[in-house]
Amino acid sequence: MLPIFKTLRLIKNPIKSFVGFIESSVSILKFCTNQRLIAEGQVLHGHFYKLGITSNRHVSIKLLIMYLDFRKSNEVDELLKDYDEFDMIVHNCLITANVNWGNLDQARKVFDEMPERNEVSWTALIAGYLKHGNVDESMSLFRRNPFQNVISWTAAISGLSSNGLHRKSMEFFVEMLRSGVTPNVVTFVSIVRACGEMGGFESGLAVFGLAVKFGVGDDVSVCNSLITFGLKLRKTEMAAEVFEKMAEKDVISWTAILGMYVEIGDLGEARKVFDEMPERNEVSWSAMISRYSQHGETESAFELFRQMVENGINPNSSCLSSVINGLANVKALPRGKTVHTHVVKIGMADNVFVSSSLIDLYGSCGEINDARLVFDTVSEKNVVLLNTMISVYSVNGKLEEAEKLFYRIPVKTIGSWNSMVSGYLRNEQHDKVFEVFNDMILSGQKPDISTFSTVLCSCANLATLSKGKNVHGKTVKLGLQHDVFIGTALVDMYAKAGDIETAKKVFDKMPEKNEVSWTAMIQGLAENGFAKETLELFEAMKNTTFIEPNELVFLAVLFACSHCGLVDKGLDYFKSMADSYNVKPCERHYTCVVDLLSRSGRVREAESVILSMPMEPEVNAWAALLSGCRTYGEEEMAERAAVKFREVAERKSGGFVLLSNVFAAAGKWPEVVKMRKLMKEKGVKKNGGCSWIEVKNELNLFYSQDGSHIDSDEIYGVLELLNSNM
Repeated sequence: MLPIFKTLRLIKNPIKSFVGFIESSVSILKFCTNQRLIAEGQVLHGHFYKLGITSNRHVSIKLLIMYLDFRKSNEVDELLKDYDEFDMIVHNCLITANVNWGNLDQARKVFDEMPERNEVSWTALIAGYLKHGNVDESMSLFRRNPFQNVISWTAAISGLSSNGLHRKSMEFFVEMLRSGVTPNVVTFVSIVRACGEMGGFESGLAVFGLAVKFGVGDDVSVCNSLITFGLKLRKTEMAAEVFEKMAEKDVISWTAILGMYVEIGDLGEARKVFDEMPERNEVSWSAMISRYSQHGETESAFELFRQMVENGINPNSSCLSSVINGLANVKALPRGKTVHTHVVKIGMADNVFVSSSLIDLYGSCGEINDARLVFDTVSEKNVVLLNTMISVYSVNGKLEEAEKLFYRIPVKTIGSWNSMVSGYLRNEQHDKVFEVFNDMILSGQKPDISTFSTVLCSCANLATLSKGKNVHGKTVKLGLQHDVFIGTALVDMYAKAGDIETAKKVFDKMPEKNEVSWTAMIQGLAENGFAKETLELFEAMKNTTFIEPNELVFLAVLFACSHCGLVDKGLDYFKSMADSYNVKPCERHYTCVVDLLSRSGRVREAESVILSMPMEPEVNAWAALLSGCRTYGEEEMAERAAVKFREVAERKSGGFVLLSNVFAAAGKWPEVVKMRKLMKEKGVKKNGGCSWIEVKNELNLFYSQDGSHIDSDEIYGVLELLNSNM
C-alpha cells in the first residue's frame, strides 16, 4: 500500500514536476492492477479526474488496462468514448483482454477492423489462439504475420508445446534458427521444456549448448529450465551439477533442487537445502511440510508449519491438507485444533479440501460432532466433502447417519459407493456390503480395485464361496483379475473358504506379487493344515524374491512348524526373526513357540520361554503350556501354569471365556458357574455363537438363542420335530 500513500501525498502537495507526477500516477495504477486493488484504483481514478489528468494518454491507457483486467465493462466503455481516432495501443489492449476472457471471436473482430497492426497485434492473437487450443488458425496467422521476429516465433514455439505438440515446437525452433532470428531467454526456456516433455535428453543438451553459444547459458531462467529438464528425465546428478555451477540462483532454482531431494525421498539433503535457502516461498515451505507428513514425521511437519506462519507466509490448501492429514494419522487433536484456528483466521475454512482434512482429523480422533460442525460450516459442499463425512460416520459406527448423507448425493462417484461399502465391512455388516455392491452394479457405476478388494474381504470373512466366485467373475469381466490387490484379495478369500487349490492357482497366475500376496498365500496354507507346503512357499519367497518376511508370515510359519512337529526348525525360524530380518517378536510369536515346545513334550523349555518373555505372556501361552503339561503328565508344572493362567485370565476380559472353557473341558462345573457369574459382574460378554447358510444367493445368519430370523418359527418347529425323532 506504500505507493498509494506516496501518490496521495503528491496529490496534496503542489506539483513541482508534472512529468514526475504522471510517471508516479502510471506506476501506482500499475501497482493497483497487479495487486488486485480495484477499490483503491477507482479512488485514484476519481482523484485524477478532479485534477484533470485522466485525458493524459499514459494515465488513460493504464486506467483502461486496469478496468479491462477487472472486467469492468461500464468503465471501459466510458474510457473508450474519449478515443475518437484509431489508437493501436488501445486496440491491442482490447485484443489481449478478449483473449484472456476467452472471447476469441471478439478479439479477431477487433484485429480485423484495425487499419494497421504491429507485432504486438499479431503476436497477441497468435498466442491467444494457441492458448485456447486453436492450433490451425494460429499457424495460419503466423504464416501471414509480416513481423516474424523473436517474440512471435517464441509465442508460437511456447504455444505449440503447451498444446502437447512438442515435436512441432522443436521443428519451429529449427526453422527459426534457419531464418536467421536469434532466440532469446524465453525461447530457450520454452524449447528446453519441450525437450523434457518429449523425453529428448540429447536434444535438451544440444539446445543448452546453443544457449551457451548465444551467450545466455548462464541466465538464471535458462539454468532453472535445465534443472527442471534434468529432474523430469530423472537425471538428478545433472540437475544437481547445473545448480552447483550457477553463478546466480533465485528462489525458483532453490525450490527446484529442493523438490528434487524431496521427490527422491532424501529428506536429510532436502532439509539441508531448505535451511540454506536465502529466500523461501510458499512452494518450498509446502514441499518440506508435505514430505515430512507423508513420511510420518508429524512433529517436524508441524514445527515447520509453525515457523512458516511466524514468517508471515500463508500456507495454501495443499500445505494445510498435508499437515492436517499428518496430525490425523497420529491423532494429535490439540495440534490439529491449533491448525484449525489458523485456517479460520486466514479465511480458508470454506475450502472443501482443507475442510475435508479437518473432518477426517476430528473423525479419526472420535470427535464426530466437531467433524459435523466443520462439515456444516462449508457453504458449497462437493462430493469429496460428502464422501469424507460418510467415511467418518462409517469409521465411528454411525451407519444410519452415513446412509442419510449417502442418499443426499445427487450424482454418486466411485468414492461415494466405496465409502459405504468399506463402512459396512468395517462394522461387519456383510449382508449390507453385498446389498450396496449390487445397487452399485445396477446404477451403472463400474466397481474399481478398491471396491472389489473390500467386497472380496467380506466374502473371506463369511467364507461364502459362491459369492466370492461371482465377484471373481466380475473382476475377470472388467479385466482387473491380474491386479496385485485384486489377486491378493482373491487368494485370501479362497483360502479362508477352504478352497486352497483355487487359491494356489490364482496366486501362481499373478503377474506381480507383493509382500501382502505372499503373506496371504502362506497364511492360507498354514491355516488349512498344509504345513509342508507352507514352509516350501516360505523358502521360495526368501530365495526368489527381494521381499523380507514380516510378522504375519512368521506367525504362519511357526504355526505350521507347531502342527507338523518341526520343533528345531521352528526354533531356528523364531531366532532368525530378530537376528536376520530385524522383526521383533510379539506376544503371539512367543505363544506359537510355547505351543510348539508344549506339543512335542518339551514343556520345561516352554515354561522357560514364557518366564523369559520381555512382555506379559498371553492367556493362550499359559493355556498351551497347561495343555502340554496334562498331556505329558507334568502335574507340578501344570499346577504352576494353572495358577498363572487364572491370574492372567482374570485380568483380561478375553481370558474369562478361555478359563471357563478349560474348566468345562475338565468337568469342573462349579468353577464354570463361578466364572460365568464373575463375567456377569464385570460386564464381560461372550459373543453369541453364529452360523450361516447361503440359499438362492441369500445369506441367512443364525445366532445362539436368537429368534430374529424371518422364518424362525418354522425353523424351530423343524428342530423340535428332529429332536423328537432323535
